[in-house]
Amino acid sequence: MAAYYPEKAEPKQQEMMTSLLTSFSHFYPKRPPPVDTRYNLSQWLCGTHNKVNVMLGKDEFDCSKIDERWRDGPSDGSCSWAKDVEY
Repeated sequence: MAAYYPEKAEPKQQEMMTSLLTSFSHFYPKRPPPVDTRYNLSQWLCGTHNKVNVMLGKDEFDCSKIDERWRDGPSDGSCSWAKDVEY
């Protein structure tokens, strides 16, 4: 969802994303999601995901690799990350 969010979201897009995420507010930490840019939203979602991973005893995902994992793929064209991902 965040991977294809606009680089700089329009006010209406920000409003819609905020509405979507706040509808799930009982699952998310009590800090509002930053919906102004794709990068900020992606980092917030990744951090939130990592909090759940920690609670479940799983490894944290490297949030610097969001685009590689969800948008662009590895720069060498491989899918080497897939072998390490637990679904």
